[in-house]
Amino acid sequence: MACRLSKMLARTCLRQSSPLRARLIVRRSMTSSAPETVGDDDHAKFPGQRPGQHARYISEPMFQQPDTMEPIPVYRVMNREGVVLDESQDPKLGKEVTEKMFGTMVQLSVMDRLLHEAQRQGRISFYMTAHGEEATLVGSAAAMRNEDPVFAQYREAAVLMWRGFSVQQCVHQCFGNTHDIGKGKQMPVHYGSAKHSYVTISSPLATQLPQASGAAYALKRSNPDLCVITYFGDGAASEGDAHAAFNFAATLQCPMVFLCRNNGYAISTPTSDQYRGDGIASRGVGYGINTIRVDGNDVFAVYNATRDARKMAVEQQRPVLVEAMTYRIGSHSTSDESSAYRDKSEVKKWQDFDQPIYRLAQFMKQHGWMDESRESALREECRKEVLNSVTLAEKAKKPPMEEMFMDVYSDMPQRLRGQVAEYKEHVAQNQDKYPLDQYD
Repeated sequence: MACRLSKMLARTCLRQSSPLRARLIVRRSMTSSAPETVGDDDHAKFPGQRPGQHARYISEPMFQQPDTMEPIPVYRVMNREGVVLDESQDPKLGKEVTEKMFGTMVQLSVMDRLLHEAQRQGRISFYMTAHGEEATLVGSAAAMRNEDPVFAQYREAAVLMWRGFSVQQCVHQCFGNTHDIGKGKQMPVHYGSAKHSYVTISSPLATQLPQASGAAYALKRSNPDLCVITYFGDGAASEGDAHAAFNFAATLQCPMVFLCRNNGYAISTPTSDQYRGDGIASRGVGYGINTIRVDGNDVFAVYNATRDARKMAVEQQRPVLVEAMTYRIGSHSTSDESSAYRDKSEVKKWQDFDQPIYRLAQFMKQHGWMDESRESALREECRKEVLNSVTLAEKAKKPPMEEMFMDVYSDMPQRLRGQVAEYKEHVAQNQDKYPLDQYD
């Protein structure tokens, strides 16, 4: 009887006092989960540990010493002479796809060389090459779906080219003319194309990383068949935005691929001065992200790793980090001269020792898909295409100057309309001071 009365009183109290009810529910919940929280005599389980993780107790202090740990291995498919080391790892892409890979790598290399020269001649204001990193870019691009959103850094033109963005479009962008789909509002090589799911590049370092994590979280909720890929360098990995992006993606389990181009330098800072740990891959592990390190000069290794990373990201709805180990042959940009901080013999050594285009060419020659004459003809064809594109881009006019006021608001506010009116009045009064004939 007393027991029944106490239960009735408890129910009455719960109905009359929701805070009390909340406290009772919380206490009951905490009590029921206590065994999981405290672990047992041999294994610790604290709230700060990873879910499902049970670390063992030890009776003596034991420090984790990274210098004694084995480095994360580097996955590769081909050696430096294009020989597949394990036939089971040959992606067997066939002649057509392999030729497209090789053609895109060569096209990028030729375009980089000629547009770099155009900048030195004063014909464009800025440029960045991807010499030495062609395999990382093309291998990863081929492994993703063309609909997968790309958040690039600034050295990933080959990803756009793989998806069908033409050399002419690249050159129009670098010249900032009226045919540039960005309407001349971006620096050269800051490409973007909604048609190709390639988010327009921003100059500030690493800002694309948290944006990519957010986009991947949106896809998780709306279109889980797609996967975001974001590119960044070893230098960008030192930015706070990178760590925020890793943590958001890991905790929210975002379907995305982080692809780090570890090319040895953050502008003039070598990796030896950037970090003490085991590269960028170890950070992925630290954030609870599935991670692989790959030979970035082996286009098939990058392809396999990115293909598997994408599959894992979509099927498991979680992020994956791919660290591609490569070497930046060129200077950081046309604003940089790398001989000021690294010996030219170092660059030549890498150029001669491990050239990604040479490696794929050797593979193709073994299969009868390439020879010296065909390679020379391809390079000449690419050279002519770039030079013709430069000629057309140089002749084209610049976008109308009014464009500087456009595309900020869907409906232009009154204060901006006032600025447009002031601009037009000023130009009308000073026509002799502006090259108006160069603008549409």
